[in-house]
Amino acid sequence: QVQLVESGGGSVQTGDSLRLSCKVSGLKFGSYSAEWFRQAPEKEREFVAGINWSDSGTTYAGSVKGRFTISRDNAKNMMYLQMNSLKPEDTAVYYCGACSGLGDCEYMGQGTQVTVSS
Repeated sequence: QVQLVESGGGSVQTGDSLRLSCKVSGLKFGSYSAEWFRQAPEKEREFVAGINWSDSGTTYAGSVKGRFTISRDNAKNMMYLQMNSLKPEDTAVYYCGACSGLGDCEYMGQGTQVTVSS
């Protein structure tokens, strides 16, 4: 059974940092790209960041570039999202995904809430 479980969300102030983690089980994680998405209330889910299977290439949404860093540890079946200089507009539920292509994710987690207050 494939499972992706996010953790690390919470409520913080503007300018603070959070590190999200995603534990992957039940699949050969090293064969998939790893991506993070988010969905704010009454908005569509949007791509945040992605990293390819070999950890050799990353992609970021323009709104988070320079503030967020995606990483992965294939040996531990983990992916991470380091979020710095958080803003209220970063408030959303964050989801991790195991994907065969950019935005094409076969498996997604249940999400973790991030709330940034001003």
